[in-house]
Amino acid sequence: MIRFLMVAGLLIPFLAGILLPLLKLKDRKVKLGFVFAVLVLTAGIVTALAFLPSEEVVLFRMTDMLRVAIAPDGLSRLFMLIAAWGYLAAGVFSFKYMEHEEAEGAFPEDVFYFFYLTSLGALIGMDLSSGLISMYFFFEMITLLSMPLVLHERTRESIAAALKYLFYSVAGAFLALGCIFFLSQYMDSMDFVYGGHFLMTTETDHRSLLLTMIFLGVVGFGAKAGMFPLHGWLPSAHPVAPAPASAVLSGIIAKAGVLAIIRIIYYSVGTTFLQGTWVQTAWLSLALLTVFMGSMMAYREKILKKRLAYSSVSQISYVLFGLFLMNPMGLTGGLMQVLFHACVKLCLFLTAGSVIFNTGYHRVDELKGLGKCMPITFGTFTLASLSLIGIPPFAGFISKWYLALGSLTSDIPVIYWLGPVILLVSALLTAGYLLPITVQAFFPGKDFKLQKAFKEGGPLMAIPLVVLSALSLFMGLFSGSIQELLEMIVNH
Repeated sequence: MIRFLMVAGLLIPFLAGILLPLLKLKDRKVKLGFVFAVLVLTAGIVTALAFLPSEEVVLFRMTDMLRVAIAPDGLSRLFMLIAAWGYLAAGVFSFKYMEHEEAEGAFPEDVFYFFYLTSLGALIGMDLSSGLISMYFFFEMITLLSMPLVLHERTRESIAAALKYLFYSVAGAFLALGCIFFLSQYMDSMDFVYGGHFLMTTETDHRSLLLTMIFLGVVGFGAKAGMFPLHGWLPSAHPVAPAPASAVLSGIIAKAGVLAIIRIIYYSVGTTFLQGTWVQTAWLSLALLTVFMGSMMAYREKILKKRLAYSSVSQISYVLFGLFLMNPMGLTGGLMQVLFHACVKLCLFLTAGSVIFNTGYHRVDELKGLGKCMPITFGTFTLASLSLIGIPPFAGFISKWYLALGSLTSDIPVIYWLGPVILLVSALLTAGYLLPITVQAFFPGKDFKLQKAFKEGGPLMAIPLVVLSALSLFMGLFSGSIQELLEMIVNH
């Protein structure tokens, strides 16, 4: 039964996505009902797997050594739940939003949902992967299946952004593949085990070469997570992609890079080989640089979705900073940020989609006074913004607290105090580029009058926004239970 559910959770979105264009459903309600049923069924299966014991299933073998296999562990369960339920929330929102895309001459809905569902299948496959080969197989598949979501509108800008996303992702994946080639020679197994299978001692003559290859491999996987210097695709891709696609790209798909980095550092190489090396210092420096740079670029940006894209560059590197600290406090904070950021950034990009759908406005300076006629959209935007800034009792405060403590207890020269300083500066910049939107939307001034009346997009748009924003508060208020679950993962 467990094996059946594992394979079903992986294959159902794949097969449904392939089947949808072949069915050629004319009735839009029937088509959307089919997509909704697939998303709910997938989320249900993934939730069931989270409570069931683990078994390994070999999907296929390329050679005796190279096999694609799946086997859930604690980390898999966390990322699977985020992916399945996040896709469901953005999917429900898309049922109304995609009317806007159809009117703008984009690809048909069948094409969008084909890639939407199959990319979910690839994500679940990567989350379930039991070893490096399986993970890399699905990692590449995620890129190929999510890239068409970016070019959906078929404009010159969207095609250019999609190609940029593809080139950055493939370049990063090639760096990662080179790392995997080298690691395979010094591991007794390619399967994931907490602590790793690394056999090389610190006295080996190959230590410098291995450290260099591991460094490049993590930087390569970091392209998907938007880490400097391979971050450039995010601010190009998000503004041109449909809002539901932007939401899952930032909130969920970018976390594929985070998961791959965790698997390399904690489940393949092991932290013992890396702690105290120039590699750890370089990673931490790149993460902090990305946090600060992303926040500064977001603060200066005037286009709403592009501002949120730069925000993602910054906020996902909070996660990477926690991982690179290589201590339990930092890892716990990083995993908390994975969960909380997914919820918050899904909400923020969907609120941006609601604004675009109902008003056609894209720039921040056009949003003045809209809070009075779109209170749900801007109310949920405000709640999500408070969480992203890290104001208690919202969820974002808890993750940043753990990251700061992890840094202070790390004893890494300079980094131990610089980390909390950069996190605090980034939080102030986050407040600077998000809260003025709320203030201008609800308090435009007594003499301000809207030239045109707007309204909300209806229940299909409002419900996901309300649920996601409420979750950002709920997870902060009851973070103790979440903390215990994540610490169980951190402690094997």
